[in-house]
Amino acid sequence: MKNVEMNLEGNILTIKVDLSKEFGPSASGKTIIIATTEGNVAIPGVEEKKIGLNIYKKKTSS
Repeated sequence: MKNVEMNLEGNILTIKVDLSKEFGPSASGKTIIIATTEGNVAIPGVEEKKIGLNIYKKKTSS
């Protein structure tokens, strides 16, 4: 995972992402990655439930 923190308290999943970070272009090159789980991953402490998260912004023209 990149720039994603997950915390499970009871039945509440909290996801923390720093929106000021960037990790370069996506595979297509059309967007800039801000945060990603890099596919579907198990929720901490609940292996049978998965999450897939991508946060990105449109790439600006140079």
